[in-house]
Amino acid sequence: MKETRKQIIGRYQATGRGYGFLIPEDGSGDYFLPPRAEGGAWHNDIVTAVPDAQLPGSGRQTASVTGIVERSNKTVTGVLFRHGRELCLVPDSKRLPSQIRVVGRRAGLRGGDRAAVTMTAYGGRRGGKPMGVLAEVFGRSGSRDAAAAAILYQHNIRPEFPPEVLAAAARVPQEVPSQSAKGRLDLRDRRVITIDGASAKDLDDAVSLEHDRDGRTVLGVHIADVSHYVAMGSVLDTEAWSRGTSVYYADKVVPMLPPDLSNGICSLCPDADRLTLSCFMTVDGSGEVLEHTICKSVIRSKHRMTYENCNVLLSGGDTALENTFADILPLLRDMAALAAVLRKKRMLRGSLDLESREVYIRCDAGGAPVDITARVQGVSESLIEEFMLLANETVAEHLYNRKKPAVYRIHEKPTSDKAETLRALLAPLGYALTGTDNFALQHTLSQARGRPEQALVHMLVLRALMKARYDSENLGHFGLASQYYCHFTSPIRRYPDLMVHRALTAMLEDKPDNKLAAAVKKAAVQSSERELAAAEAEREIEKCYMAEYMQAHIGSEFDGLLSGVTRFGLFVTLQNGVEGFIPASSLPEDEYLYDETRLTLAGSCSKTVYSFGVRVRVTCVAADPAEGQIDFRLVFQAEVG
Repeated sequence: MKETRKQIIGRYQATGRGYGFLIPEDGSGDYFLPPRAEGGAWHNDIVTAVPDAQLPGSGRQTASVTGIVERSNKTVTGVLFRHGRELCLVPDSKRLPSQIRVVGRRAGLRGGDRAAVTMTAYGGRRGGKPMGVLAEVFGRSGSRDAAAAAILYQHNIRPEFPPEVLAAAARVPQEVPSQSAKGRLDLRDRRVITIDGASAKDLDDAVSLEHDRDGRTVLGVHIADVSHYVAMGSVLDTEAWSRGTSVYYADKVVPMLPPDLSNGICSLCPDADRLTLSCFMTVDGSGEVLEHTICKSVIRSKHRMTYENCNVLLSGGDTALENTFADILPLLRDMAALAAVLRKKRMLRGSLDLESREVYIRCDAGGAPVDITARVQGVSESLIEEFMLLANETVAEHLYNRKKPAVYRIHEKPTSDKAETLRALLAPLGYALTGTDNFALQHTLSQARGRPEQALVHMLVLRALMKARYDSENLGHFGLASQYYCHFTSPIRRYPDLMVHRALTAMLEDKPDNKLAAAVKKAAVQSSERELAAAEAEREIEKCYMAEYMQAHIGSEFDGLLSGVTRFGLFVTLQNGVEGFIPASSLPEDEYLYDETRLTLAGSCSKTVYSFGVRVRVTCVAADPAEGQIDFRLVFQAEVG
């Protein structure tokens, strides 16, 4: 009797090298899919599969796809080319088939155009060709703008708003009528300021700092009341829900809300009345919130401060700037002192100090990148971060204790499997991980600080952590060591924050929240998905800008650090944050062995070891803005230590 093999449902992950992996939906270990075992599946498809024998010498289980449950690639972007009388599209993603036949309308299309097709057939084992109909043309391939437009399209991010949405936004008054301010706490005479990036136009948070009659510090965080203008179920709301978040790259933004709202009436511009939700927190000397008040308010910001100016003011030495902002300089110093206290308290409870490598891309009037620098967090950036974190925690606890529906920002503890993997990876580096609670991980990060392997340890810890997401249940935030956490402070650019505002408003106005309870569950799932899409699009587009910038520096030498090691080559991050790749084939002639435990590439003859954090000098040899690809050649490797 023939044995029936169990069937697995999961997501197929292609590699572009013939083989792939199956990620089971039940969370069990992944399966290796050898070449020709994908059964006609494309990258990210949901499939059924059956296990095969173990891969000899690896201990890894193999599988073969038996059926396709759901196609993931409904549309595909790429570059058009003509093959005889046929017009085909070569997908941008190397994980997809090499070409797709374009059927239907083809007049006026040229080879070399970057375009998108809507798939009509995926081909398969019987030899049929993948086919699709033209959906969009973005411009000539090789252009940064065409590449960016294609990336946005592929992630279902639309720069333009539908006419009905723009019309609805245009009907919103650009001034606050007197009747709208009635019943709100009037803060228009208070010293309320905004602190944000110099180029920011969607100013959704403002802060204040005062002392009560008992001399206690009262921190005020005032957030644009977007929910006043965007009613649940309206045209504006439906569009915001579908977008989920604003998307930022280089000097551009694809907003969640139309500019009439995001840059207009909702933005907390100086010297203008604006409707807000305020969270006042009375804080003691150790940073503990003794009491809090949440209310609907109206403010008139006194200053539109930038991070750059605040950092200069707080560091001292610019007399002219100090004279300009003499009225708020003591306030800024008090705010900085409070932020330091809040940060110390947060670190003492086990919050993880995880670094983020962000870059600032400055563009000229034509949109071309002219400078790239690594973002460095100054005192003012840290100040706003700490104030927003505290407000988010306070609001989350407030809603939870009152059993109100809300979208929480959650971050779960690493799984036991991830913890064991991290422990095994850290051991060869000399780190004995005694546990995976906050303090154990914090201790490991502190130990690595300033050492050659710092970047590697940081990356390994990040990889071991779960991804933060949104949920209707409060499951706490592991990375922040916070029992209660939500996003309250950015409703102009994040849909979950808008839902939190609606929960607060319903509570403040004593209105039923039945509809809200059902809506938050859908919003949590949608917002998590759109956040991932936006983050991926931002990364891919910024690579295109970086490559265009580096075209002017081909042949130039740069200092950098090894930021990634694979069997195929090395990733190098320059001091300005630009990342490029050194193919293994271009390294000095040797037989290189890849150690996936230590994440090193070692020459068997030269004994040269390439690992994370090693200083290198490289030459830029190629840069392709259309692909976001930068190639380096190694000049020399510095000694470790």
